[in-house]
Amino acid sequence: MDFWKLAIKIIFLSQTTTGILGNCFLIFYYLALYYTQCTLKPTDLILMNLIAANVIIILSIGVPQTMAIWGLKEFLNYLECELVLFLQGCARGVSICTICLLSVYQTLTIRPKKSFWKCYKVKSPKYIGCCISSLWVLNVIINSISSLYTFIKRNNRNVTRIQNVGYCILIGRDDISDSLYTAMVVCPEVLLSVLIVLASVSNIVILYRHKKRIQHIRSTHGSSQMSPESRATQNILTVVSTFLAFCTLTSILRGCVALFHSHNWWLMNINHFTSLCFPTFAPFVLLSHYSIVSRFSLVWIRKKNIS
Repeated sequence: MDFWKLAIKIIFLSQTTTGILGNCFLIFYYLALYYTQCTLKPTDLILMNLIAANVIIILSIGVPQTMAIWGLKEFLNYLECELVLFLQGCARGVSICTICLLSVYQTLTIRPKKSFWKCYKVKSPKYIGCCISSLWVLNVIINSISSLYTFIKRNNRNVTRIQNVGYCILIGRDDISDSLYTAMVVCPEVLLSVLIVLASVSNIVILYRHKKRIQHIRSTHGSSQMSPESRATQNILTVVSTFLAFCTLTSILRGCVALFHSHNWWLMNINHFTSLCFPTFAPFVLLSHYSIVSRFSLVWIRKKNIS
């Protein structure tokens, strides 16, 4: 048991540190890219928003959970605990909304010019900033309602449900708050996940048809390299499948904790671990599949040659 607890401590410390370093590297990359280009593509803005949400998730879940698992128990008071949970809810909601926005925007981008979505394809880049701001505002409102209800319920003397999450103690949760959480958080997450899957499948179908349409052109050159369509399909599948896998597992575990009011040490830690998986691994998925380093090098060389 001591060996496994030590392993959990090392895993959380490594996961939190790696996630912070990876996301901070991408933040500095996009800042440098903005400095060299003086502008960013809509996809870059979406990815920056995803990175910002990932950083908040790691800071609000990984840091306090790592401190708690290394022995600093219940070091947050009620208001600090509610603030941390509020940040967790907002960042998680923004993260899944951003992945959905990325999938839908990719679908509009690769649509044929003569398709029904032509007008939306032209106008969509102008509204990306507004969409990103709306995601934050919407999630702040949703999580504020849940936090406000919990705060009001906490002052009720009949409150009996107390949940220890390691770094703080939750008071004021009841069946109504769980139902409110399910209706306002879990159900939208499920709908967004379905929309992500549909958009991703649509992307893959479009790219596959495009590849088949120009396959005879490439076959005459005898090139054995992977086509741009195949690389794009692989990128979409990797990012979306990684997110959905961790998101689904996290939602199931969070549902188990909420429904069964579980205080099991292992279940709580596995829940926190899965919540941190995508924010931790996302920077490395983006680095490996979006050619970020090579792109920055090309931009820097081009600007140097111009000057």
